[in-house]
Amino acid sequence: MTRQELIDNIKRKGSYLCVGLDTDLNKIPRHLLQSEDPIWEFNKAIIDATAPYCVAYKPNLAFYESLGAQGWITLEKTIRYIRAVYPDQFIIADAKRGDIGNTSKMYARSFFEHLDVDSITVAPYMGEDSVTPFLGYPGKWVILLALTSNKGSHDFQLIEDRDGRRLFENVITTSQKWAGDEEMMYVVGATQGEMFKDIRRVAPRHFLLVPGVGAQGGSLQDVARYGMIDEDCGLLVNSSRGIIYASQEEDFAQVAGVEARVLRDQMAETLRERGII
Repeated sequence: MTRQELIDNIKRKGSYLCVGLDTDLNKIPRHLLQSEDPIWEFNKAIIDATAPYCVAYKPNLAFYESLGAQGWITLEKTIRYIRAVYPDQFIIADAKRGDIGNTSKMYARSFFEHLDVDSITVAPYMGEDSVTPFLGYPGKWVILLALTSNKGSHDFQLIEDRDGRRLFENVITTSQKWAGDEEMMYVVGATQGEMFKDIRRVAPRHFLLVPGVGAQGGSLQDVARYGMIDEDCGLLVNSSRGIIYASQEEDFAQVAGVEARVLRDQMAETLRERGII
């Protein structure tokens, strides 16, 4: 998916919502456990209920890899279903890969050629040659970890160099030598608040994938106020637990759809305030 296609979807739906498919066998409604593939049944129902209100889905690979071969089968079924039934959705493989060149090349082939996702999250710690193998696929994106929402993010990401620049700022600045805003995004946690202004100072045009709204306590209003780009939006805000686990009963999909619609409506208001829709 190209940048313009993503922007067009955001404007058409009045939404920059990404639904995280962090599907845990221990958290889905009990009645689904009787199914041959409970996680697939859960994912399908969630996707059907939320697709009108979001522009992206983000399966977190850990939840599927933990189940061995069956987990990968379920992941492939989920991605192929989205591709076939909701082709306008942007699919993010939240895999946080990043290794030496040959290994990254194989990861890229796996996710972009075999699974056919639109994007993959990548850890930048090993530098340029661990990231560039993911680049150069037409319509595919690298989403680089920059300033995350977890408590431990401050252990390294805020360390300053001799010029007073923090590590996350160096990551963003340096990585822009490898790719532009047509194929690279950055992960910035919703809990970072006003620090989005610092992000926008060094990445004024790049899309940001923003986890942490909802269960993790991030503020959608702060994200939009400090992180949104006029005209393009420039945000994909992820919500996982707050949507997919909103109900443990047989109405789980219906309730998830309601939660997604509520968040979409809030997003639409922020887009109207900025004159984007």
